[in-house]
Amino acid sequence: MDTVTASTSGATHPTASPGTPGLYARLGVRRVINAAGTLTRLGGSRMAPEVLAAMAEASRAYVRMEDLQVAAGAVIARVTGAEAGYVTSGAAAGLLLGTAACVAGDDATLMETMPDLSAVTRNEVIVQRAHRNSYDHAVRGTGVRLIEIGGVGHPTPVPTRPFDLDRAIGPRTAAVLWVEMGDPETLGVLSLPETTAIAARHGVPVIVDAAASLPPVSNLRRFIEEGASLVCFSGGKAIGGPQASGILAGRADLIRSVALQHQDMDVHPETWTWRHLIADGTVDGPPLQGIGRACKVGREEIAGLLVALERFVARDHETEFRSRQAMASKIAEGLTHILASTGAVSIHLDDGVRNHRPSVTVAIDGPDARARIIAAVNRLGDTDPIVAVGQGGLDRGRFSLSPACLDETDVPDLVQLVAGALNRP
Repeated sequence: MDTVTASTSGATHPTASPGTPGLYARLGVRRVINAAGTLTRLGGSRMAPEVLAAMAEASRAYVRMEDLQVAAGAVIARVTGAEAGYVTSGAAAGLLLGTAACVAGDDATLMETMPDLSAVTRNEVIVQRAHRNSYDHAVRGTGVRLIEIGGVGHPTPVPTRPFDLDRAIGPRTAAVLWVEMGDPETLGVLSLPETTAIAARHGVPVIVDAAASLPPVSNLRRFIEEGASLVCFSGGKAIGGPQASGILAGRADLIRSVALQHQDMDVHPETWTWRHLIADGTVDGPPLQGIGRACKVGREEIAGLLVALERFVARDHETEFRSRQAMASKIAEGLTHILASTGAVSIHLDDGVRNHRPSVTVAIDGPDARARIIAAVNRLGDTDPIVAVGQGGLDRGRFSLSPACLDETDVPDLVQLVAGALNRP
């Protein structure tokens, strides 16, 4: 157990474990054995040395950010099959910027109006009810109103019907949001090809939230191939880029609008790098600082993401998958061996063939299962190092262990700490 020291502000901070890297040790921050996965609250993924080197190299020289984004966009376009691409500060930033582009297009006045869209005609985004989630706050952050379509599942599940979307699209529709959440038939939602076909008939763009949809690598191209106008991915999860990075890929005109609403616009019209847009009538002049200004991306993040993206495409994902399967199996075997006499605890191994994500589920049976599993997770938060687990099943008396962010050397400590937390009354 950690010792606790008091700060001058009265807050308490645990002293770091001896194995914590130097920086965190100096700050008194405990290391985490991350068996939860590439979660933002845990820092995403580990970056490869090549990614870190690219970030350091980028920091040593200045460039015009608009030039760097154009070059980065060409790489993203090549990898995704889109017309254009852009580096964002994360998938949520991609949703915000993509929505802003669908609302404003090249209209500088609309860019400067957001998020007050009360007097704007196109101020609605359509979404299927089964696709609603807390992350769509990034879409609503532009000021648009989400219009839900599809059944609510009572008295029997009612899937979204094609005419639900067809009838919902109107003069106020700026875009349709489609979220990659699993099998559309199981969810009762229109598939992406169905959605894009209907939206295309009305000339309405479709934004795809594919934040955590990698692997497989084929998903980098799949959404564009299925008709998406824009698709966003997290850069700091499976891709292995900087945590504060993301990818937005899609139509060139929408990516241009993204750039106009994201980049520093403290410029003079006659010396502006993109003054040709004024000359050809695309815009009347440089817009003021856009709604995306808060989603700043540094040259270091852009460089790191590009190297990580090219590595991700070239990596041997089958070998990596088998390695994660083996690690999950080792975790399951270790816990089963230690907890064999604990009849109320069961260990389930998922080989990950279905979703590319091997995992181990730890479940407690009995009327007090929920309370006991939450107590165990809280104990793991008090250990040194901390153990982070997947908490999606806590209310059903279970948690999960993912090998995605683990090192082989983490496994023995993970097994001992998890077993210890479960064995305590």
